[in-house]
Amino acid sequence: MSKNNRVWRLQERPVGNITNNTLSLEKENIPQPKDGECLFQLNYLSLDPTNRIWMSDETQYMPPVVLGEPMRGVVCGTVLESMTPDFKKGDIVSGIGTWSDYQIGSPESVGLLSQVDNVSAMDAFATLALVGPSAYFCLLDIGEPKAGETVVVSTAAGAVGSIAGQIAKIKGCRVVGLTGSDEKCRWIKEELGFDAAINYKTANLPDALSKSCPNGIDIYFDNVGGTILDECLKLMNLHGRIPTCGLISQYNALEPVPGPYNYSLILMHRLKIQGFIILDYLERFPEANESILKWMSEGKIKVRLDVSEGLETALDGVKKLYTGENNGKLMVRVKEI
Repeated sequence: MSKNNRVWRLQERPVGNITNNTLSLEKENIPQPKDGECLFQLNYLSLDPTNRIWMSDETQYMPPVVLGEPMRGVVCGTVLESMTPDFKKGDIVSGIGTWSDYQIGSPESVGLLSQVDNVSAMDAFATLALVGPSAYFCLLDIGEPKAGETVVVSTAAGAVGSIAGQIAKIKGCRVVGLTGSDEKCRWIKEELGFDAAINYKTANLPDALSKSCPNGIDIYFDNVGGTILDECLKLMNLHGRIPTCGLISQYNALEPVPGPYNYSLILMHRLKIQGFIILDYLERFPEANESILKWMSEGKIKVRLDVSEGLETALDGVKKLYTGENNGKLMVRVKEI
């Protein structure tokens, strides 16, 4: 065990994009667990769009990170000391923690990582800790896909979008993915089995959507909001569903963001739009993870990880979420299991 603990702390609330001044990497003492707690060493850190929300002081689903406090994150680590019967030394745990080499966990904040023999700990964490259950519950509980329906997914090459699209295919749907490069379009079509892929940065989006969705859209899995949501609203079928998993196009906005210009179509087409927050489904994680692990072991769900090495790379890594530079699930590998 190192004598020092490196901790990323929030120094200022970003206005627009995250900058190098948003967080600082500090060297501190290693914390000591109390009764009911454990000390674990960070192995993997998940980088997610919600990190930007937690940095702000806007109304959100969890309290914002307090200025000067360690940055919150979804983490996976190895237990070094335990003062709770829930964990023992050597256990692999995952849950909500901080961007720190060493940190304190409790049964309320972390749990044992679900694993199967032919899936690595890093793949299991990357898929099961947050993004897999998000795709699973947001699509299936809110979207309610039926065989033969058309599903459109934004940020389809991203962590949640790529899994949502693959689950929609498993459920017998026609799946159209929107992503930001020709390479990502090839990946979701050729590797993941999407029926069509649109590079929203180069295509004429209204024409490309109409061509790819000749029978309209039954489910739009929304990760971005903004203009893409507006274009999809035009093609939504009667009683269509729009599970809203994210609004990443708006997180760095400097001014108030206008609502959908095609808002009236929600009424005319009797659409269901429902927001999704993964914390509402924590008790049902075993249900999602059992299915996702089965599909992974059968080759029906594939994941692609974009991994940087070392806790010191976390700040530069998280910025990639908002430029589209990442190729797959963004992760930081701090110490391999």
